[in-house]
Order: sequence, then structure tokens, then C-alpha cells
Amino acid sequence: MTSPSAFALPDATTRVFPPFSLERLLRTVFEPTQGRRVCILIDLPDLALMKDYAFLRDPQFAIQGRAHHHFFLPLQNEVMAQLGLTGGDMFAYAMTYGSNLDLDDPCTNAAGETLSLERDVYPHYDIILCISTFSATAPLTAMAKKYHFRGATLHGVNDIILNSGLAVDYLDVSRDAEKLRLAMTGADSIEIDFQLQSGEILTAKLMLSGQAAQKSHGLCRGLQPDIANLPAGEVYFVPTSAEGHFPMKYEDGTLGRLTVTDGRIILSELIEGRPETIAAHNAKLLNDPMTGVLGELGFGTQVLPISYADIQDEKVLGTCHLATGRDDHLGGHLTPDLFKEHRNATHDDILFAPHKTPNFNILQVRMQRGAQQEILIENFQPSQYLLNALAES
Repeated sequence: MTSPSAFALPDATTRVFPPFSLERLLRTVFEPTQGRRVCILIDLPDLALMKDYAFLRDPQFAIQGRAHHHFFLPLQNEVMAQLGLTGGDMFAYAMTYGSNLDLDDPCTNAAGETLSLERDVYPHYDIILCISTFSATAPLTAMAKKYHFRGATLHGVNDIILNSGLAVDYLDVSRDAEKLRLAMTGADSIEIDFQLQSGEILTAKLMLSGQAAQKSHGLCRGLQPDIANLPAGEVYFVPTSAEGHFPMKYEDGTLGRLTVTDGRIILSELIEGRPETIAAHNAKLLNDPMTGVLGELGFGTQVLPISYADIQDEKVLGTCHLATGRDDHLGGHLTPDLFKEHRNATHDDILFAPHKTPNFNILQVRMQRGAQQEILIENFQPSQYLLNALAES
């Protein structure tokens, strides 16, 4: 087979992005109305670091530093006045160390005061921007519905993301996401063929039961509670079941062959790397079976540069991803209380992209919708079917 490293995503090098503008981003995403109160949340391992913005003196908190320099200061200096917003405060909550885990309630302001997210923040702000190390989309979606605010989660923000995925026009992103959503909505099933370097082909089949496809498109307008996950640009489903096998590259580089039955990963087998990593995953699957449930199938819709942060890279056209665990923020039924251990109630994306998973290729992704059969992706490239959908006026 051709080496997976020879495959590439659609070329983003010729795309010119405007400079990042917080005013443009907020105006486009939220279309805020006069007098709306806005605040910023960040996560820190020690809330004492929030007093007098002490975290700014430590380079390990680069994400939180960007939240201060590119969001907090512009809000204070000009953006609130430009958009008629009020507030502009910044708070820190305790780092969760897991994707989409519920947030502890205590938080801190720059004066070092201990406050409560549910008492002092959520009820008093209309727009909340969460710029964090770990994703908080799921817990903030639940809190938005409870306290009736809107917001955006922007975890892992780096300079590439600021200058591309957050600099785009989200009206365009929304239009393209809707075109691709319509091209996939109502799918009965989607099959993904993965080809390993050995030539072995693994196939996973996701059952979707004709459900309406959903989109992450970046617009969070009106007054209904909602959370946008930025950068946006994704079409996604909550699988009703799944069968087959797919490869997974673990954080330490180990490659495993995962077996899926009845919508849940039940076994990981070593392809290459550390046996201890595979054994640890199998122990977790046995101890807390909900951690293996496939709660999302997603497809990127934008042509963007690779940022080496999944929050943007999963939104790139030609990529797809699965996710395990919590899915209540996507309209699923897997809530934190169903997990044996609180720390396991995460929503973990498994991204398939040439730079992230060079050990294998996405040979083909196929959709079945009634009698209609369509190829969606081949060799990390969008099919003609998807390109035709994007070209429609």
C-alpha cells in the first residue's frame, strides 16, 4: 500500500485569513445586543494563580495567557464599547484534567476572592467565553440550559488557531456546514475502511438509524441558551450502534486494534507499541464499560491549516473522528451519572488525520441512505459528492 504519510488533507496554504479580531468574532457568533454581560473563564491547577493574574508570569500557562491578551484586554479596552457589552470580568476554575468533565463550583477572580460558578457567574452573565486547557463544552452546555446563558468553548487555543480557525467568517462556515449536513442527514449507516501499514484493512460500521445530522457551525445567536464550540465546522451524528474494528493511536504512540460490538469498544489488541498501554485500556473498559461507548461520529467541513490541536484539526475537511463516553451535550443519553467513576465521565475525541495517525490511512468512508450509496472520503480527501454539495448555491 501507499504509505499513509503520503496522504494529505485539502491544501489550506493558499487560503488567506484576515487578522484575528475579537470584535468580529463576537459580533458574528453571538450578534450581541445592547447591554449583554460578558465574562471569561479559564482553568488553572491552583486558583491562587488567578490573584493579580499571577499565571501570566509562568510560560506553562500559554493558553490562559492568550485568554488574557487576546480576549480579556481587548474586551476591556475597546470591544465592549464597540458592541455595547458590559462586564468583561475574568474568573478561574479548577483544571479538570479530562475532556468535558463537570467543573468544580469554586472559582476565583483577580482579587483572589473565592466565588461560586453557580452563584456568582452563571446567573449573572449573558455570554460566557471559556478558554481552557481541557474542553468544557459538555458541562457548560448543561449549565447554559439551567441558567439561560450563551457561550463558547475554545480549549487549547494556540497562535495557529487564533490566526485561522478563529479568524474566519462564521457566516460562511455555517453555510458550508449546512450544505454538508444536508448531504449526510438521514443516513442509515456509515462505514469506514482503515488500512494499516501492513496492508490489513479494518472496517467499522456506525448505525445512525436515519437520524437528522447535526452541525457545529459557530453561530450562537438569539436568546436561547446554547454553547458554540470554536473553532467550528463539523457535521456529526450520535450513533445508535456500531460494529467492527478500527485502529487507535494512543497518546504514547502505541497503536491498538479496537473491537466494537453493540456500539461499544469491548477489546483493544496490540498492533505496535507498549503492551502496558493496551492492558490499561482493557482494564478500564472492563471496570467502567461506559467508557467504551461510541457517542459521536463527526466530519470536518472547513479548509484550515493543521494546528496540532484537535479542537481545530477535527474541523478540517477530509478528516473524520469518533468519540467515546459522555454525549448528552450532543443530544445523546450518556450522562455522567452512568459512569462508575466520575473521572471517567469524559467525552474523548479520536481524530483520524494524516498528521495525527500516520500509522494508517482512511481508505474510504461510505454512506448508506435508503437505496442511496455515496462515498464521502477517500485517502483523507473529500469525495466529489461532498465537493458538489459545497458548490451548490
